Parts: sequence; C-alpha cells; structure tokens
Amino acid sequence: MATEANCDGCALNNAANLKKLGVNVSNVDFVVALAGNPNTGKSTVFNALTGLKQHTGNWPGKTIARMEGGFSYNDKRYKLVDLPGTYSLLSTSEDEEIARNFILFGNPDVTVVVVDATRLERNLNLVLQILEITKRVVVCLNLMDEAERHHIKVDERVLARELGVPVVGTSARYNKGIDELIKVVHEVATGEIVCKPHLLKSIPGNIRHAVDRLAGEIEKHYTGITNSRWLAIRLLEGDQSLIEALEDNRIADMVEVQNRMIERVAV
Repeated sequence: MATEANCDGCALNNAANLKKLGVNVSNVDFVVALAGNPNTGKSTVFNALTGLKQHTGNWPGKTIARMEGGFSYNDKRYKLVDLPGTYSLLSTSEDEEIARNFILFGNPDVTVVVVDATRLERNLNLVLQILEITKRVVVCLNLMDEAERHHIKVDERVLARELGVPVVGTSARYNKGIDELIKVVHEVATGEIVCKPHLLKSIPGNIRHAVDRLAGEIEKHYTGITNSRWLAIRLLEGDQSLIEALEDNRIADMVEVQNRMIERVAV
C-alpha cells in the first residue's frame, strides 16, 4: 500500500472509485494519471514510461479508448493511466468529462501534466485547471529538443517556483529526462516532495465570497472531499454534468466509498 506520507486521499484508498472508472489497482502501489493537451507528445511520454507494459481498453460506457501501463521504481509498482488529450476540464466534450472525472473522483496519487515547451502559454491553462482539483501534480515540460531548435529557453526552476509544483524537462522521443521524471513522480507519490500549488487569486471579492460559502456547504454534506473549491466554482459556472451528478447522488456515492476505504486502511 501507499506510505502514510501520502495516505490522505490516496488513490489506493479510493480503489472502489477507480474500479467504477474501469481501473483495476490490485497489485500496484500508486496510480498516476497522465494528462495534457493534444500534440504535446503525451503518447510518446506514456510509451517512454511504460515500454511494453501496457494495454488498451475502453472507458466504461464510452467508445473512447483508454491506455494503461506500468513501471516500477524503488520497489514500488506504478499504474499509469493515459487520459484523453484535452485543452480544458470544462466538460464540454466527452474527452474532457472523462479526464475531469478521473482526476476528480479517481483521485490519483500523482497527475503528470505533459506540456509543449514551445507552446507553454497555451498549455498552462490546463495545468492551472488541474491544480484547482489536485495539488499532487508534476509538470512534464516535453519537446525540449524542439524548444532548443527554435531558440526558446524555459527556466524549469522558475516555472516550478511560480506554479508551486515540480517541473521536469523531457525530450521523450529521445528518452531524455524520463529517468528524472520517474524519480520526481515517485517522490511526490511517497510524500518526499510536498506540492504547494499557487492557485488563481484573481476571483473578484463578491464571487470569492460565494465560492467560499458554497465550498463550505459542499464540505458539510460530503465529509472528506478534497476539492470543494473547484466544485464550487464549476457549479457556480453552471456545469450541467456536475449539477446532474449532484442531483442523482453520484458525488455522494463516490465520496462515501472513498471514506469507507480510508477508514479500512487506517484500522
């Protein structure tokens, strides 16, 4: 099982939720989600991390393919789930809804967000949205070879400081930076690195008050939920899929299952 350092809300404590999402977590120590915009080299990163230890299926009730793979590091076994490539998590498409629900309800131990070093500004929108849901994030700054070819320089340390989460530069097609990426993912999963993301602060005062108030009500009704602020923002924006999830009690079911699993592990 995952170490106590990362037991709070870890994906293996949330195994029943992941099973509902079609992911079997038996015989693994940590679950890692791989997210990113299309055309960032995400599939190449996935292949570099997993090698031949991968298989394909479909998301439950969907025709969209799901890739899963695995890797080991320091005697820990990792399951890597490749999420559909998306530009946002606003649930305006089936791909976005799948990616959002996996991060929101599956609660993976680590979410790796692959970004294109040559189009960083465009890709950061997704990074910031994911940071609103989970703080256990590693940014994979891919295509560094392309950035160098176009004389684009990205200071990984400055970017990591601005985001509050680790940033690892890679050129996945040449397998460069992959070992460092695995090491950092491991350190986040085990709690050796504690992410402290800098969330958006530009919400006007009156809206911020409404968000805080609604987030408080969500926490009262769903004890143990880890992303009430993000849920509150999306509900206030009129996210129909989340409104429907509340109405048919799917959110309550997910949180209840998560809490039961956490209690079992704690005993």
